[in-house]
Amino acid sequence: VQLQASGGGLVQAGGSLRLSCAASGRSFSSRAMGWFRQAPGKEREFVAAISWKGGSTRYADSVKGRFTISRDNAKNTVSLQMNSLKPEDTAVYYCAATHAGSLMSTASSAYAYWGQGTLVTVSS
Repeated sequence: VQLQASGGGLVQAGGSLRLSCAASGRSFSSRAMGWFRQAPGKEREFVAAISWKGGSTRYADSVKGRFTISRDNAKNTVSLQMNSLKPEDTAVYYCAATHAGSLMSTASSAYAYWGQGTLVTVSS
């Protein structure tokens, strides 16, 4: 499974960005997907996750109500809509996929495949 994240960039505080992650390989619709981020000098942290068919989602408290994760299994893509961005959202954002059949999780260790990351910079 290969993951390619895109959509990062520079945005002012209060603005919006939409990240996308395209997956290649088999069994996308039976893999939970997640987004994580890593700010400079900090540990990688969970942002959002979505179940196989998109019926269940989870969010970090810091982004709840501002970010929305979604997926399109027909197109093998997962997206992260980010609204009301804050400077503290500045980070490299990574999409991740579990092994086929695994449940979504907030733990990075649950994810077997990772994209290369896309940088989001929010200016104040």
